[in-house]
Amino acid sequence: MTKITIRKAPGKWSVRSGGAVLGESTNALELLEGDLDPVIYFPRSDIAMAFLDRTKKRTHCPHKGDATHFSIVNKSSVTENAARSYEDPIPSAVEIKGYVAFYKIESVKVEQI
Repeated sequence: MTKITIRKAPGKWSVRSGGAVLGESTNALELLEGDLDPVIYFPRSDIAMAFLDRTKKRTHCPHKGDATHFSIVNKSSVTENAARSYEDPIPSAVEIKGYVAFYKIESVKVEQI
């Protein structure tokens, strides 16, 4: 079984898309899952949720539960299904409830600042 580790991400993190800063946080979480690259989860309170539109896409992860997806909408573009959130994660991933993670795509930059 794949082991998941969730811990406080060190330092300050930002997420940008289309030249706009969507959020900055010193309360981000880092999720490690098996051999996959670490994923940074931002508290929703630190993200400009007005730029995120919930989509109909749903995915399931046996280690985290069902994910809701969001597109990033700004003046110049829409980035479909660029973010995900686990509204009701399984007990072993409960720490990421209320957090949002962004997919590694060219138009979205998640970085430590």
